[in-house]
Amino acid sequence: MTETWSRAQIGALGEDLAVEHLRSRGLRVLTRNWRCRYGELDVIAADEAAGVVVFVEVKTRTSDRFGGVEQAVTPLKLRRLRRLAGAWLAAQDRSWAQVRIDVVGVRIGRGPTPEITHLEAVG
Repeated sequence: MTETWSRAQIGALGEDLAVEHLRSRGLRVLTRNWRCRYGELDVIAADEAAGVVVFVEVKTRTSDRFGGVEQAVTPLKLRRLRRLAGAWLAAQDRSWAQVRIDVVGVRIGRGPTPEITHLEAVG
């Protein structure tokens, strides 16, 4: 018997795994699925000790049909992420020493354990 998951379920699972990964690396998750009129940021995390806020785009894949994580964030997507990050930062009371955009790729289904790829400072 095979279970069929919707894209939303696969995305939610990937995001949960990405959050677990970020926490294991010492980041504190500030918020998930932050939305404004320009779009949505998947995860906003912080490295409190370094004063770094990290905007994380999560890409969950069940196959390589659409390319790997490196191909998932185009220059247009990066521009949108920067705009969203700026909107979030403008609404905050706190200032950060550094801002970073990361991409976490989660590959589900190839093996018994999901594969996680973390690309730091992509833009």
